[in-house]
Formats: sequence, structure tokens, C-alpha cells
Amino acid sequence: MKLVMALIVAMILNMRLKGINLFRTVYYLPSIMGGSVAISILWRFMFMKEGMLNKMLGAVYIPAVDWLGDPDIALVTISLLVIWQFGSSMVLFLAGLKNVPTELYEAASVDGANKWVQFWNITFPMLTPVVFFNLIMQIIHALQEFTSAFIITNGGPNHGTYLMGVKIYEDAFQNLKMGYASASSWVMFVAILLITLLVFRSSSAWVFYNDGGMD
Repeated sequence: MKLVMALIVAMILNMRLKGINLFRTVYYLPSIMGGSVAISILWRFMFMKEGMLNKMLGAVYIPAVDWLGDPDIALVTISLLVIWQFGSSMVLFLAGLKNVPTELYEAASVDGANKWVQFWNITFPMLTPVVFFNLIMQIIHALQEFTSAFIITNGGPNHGTYLMGVKIYEDAFQNLKMGYASASSWVMFVAILLITLLVFRSSSAWVFYNDGGMD
């Protein structure tokens, strides 16, 4: 979801519009601030039972939602903060879009291809190396996520947001079980390694390079 949002915004910011550089800067700011404790605290106040979002919903007569108290919704709320931090992926996609030869689009337009056909047959294949890199980095980041779950919900409610990073922290620094924390860290490392290797193995089927070959 995060990569999809980053790609959509990158395609919008790739358009030649007035003041587009300012918009590019604004969209990148969440990636600079998003992982901080301050932003996590702000997120908690926004989504708490009496928070800003529920007040906005109440203004249009929509019942308040227990964003952080419902185990089925809390993880989604935490994930929204992570998705919001798509600036770094967006910048890479934007750089990739700049490297797509315009001659390919011109030739496709002459052949009568619409924008959707051009995207699936030109833009996306040319961006697959960037997609591959972003996918690897986001998998690693997602499995190591800690700050948002710890600050906003502290792993609750009912362990609904009890991520691996929170467990390792509690074992090591609250329960002083350094052995358990070390073992959990190795489990996380092996999980990241296996998933990364799986993505690398699959890349030969869908990652294309400018020379016309695949990985």
C-alpha cells in the first residue's frame, strides 16, 4: 500500500505544473518527521477517543470510532502512520520516472496506445528496478517497526499491535530477559533474510532493466 501511494504521488509530481517543486518538498516532509516520537504522540492524540479525527466525524454526525481501543482497528491506525511516510520511496520513483525515455511514449501514442496501456507496457516495466529496491527496503522497515506501536498503543489493545520490536524491547529493558530478547532478534533477522531472499529469487520473473533483459 505504501509503495502504491508513493508511485501514485510520484506520477502526479512528475507532471509539469506550476509550483511543483514546492509540492515535492511538502510530500517529502513526512518521511523526515514520520519516524519521530513527537509525530507518534501527535498521531495518538489525533486518533484517541476524544481526538481531532472523531471531533471532525462528529461535526458531520458520524459516530466516533475507537481507533486505538479496538484491536481490529488499532493495527490499521498504526499502519496509516507508516504509509504516510512514503516520501523516500516517492523520491526514488520520481527519479525513475525522469529516466523513462520520452521517445517510448511518443511511439506508443502514434500507435494509438492510451495512458493506461502506456503505464503497463512502458512506465511500470521501466520502474521495476526501483520497485524491487523499494520493496526490499520497505519489507525490512516494516518488520523492524517499533516507535509507532510502542508510543501510540504500547502494543495494545489486547496485543493487537504487539509487534516484534515491542516484544524485544519489553524482554530486554522491562523484564530484563536479555536471552529472550537476543533470541527474538535472531528470529527477526532470519525472517527478514528469508523474505528478502524470496523477493530476490522472484525478481528474475518481473524485474526488467534498460538493456531489455531481466535480473
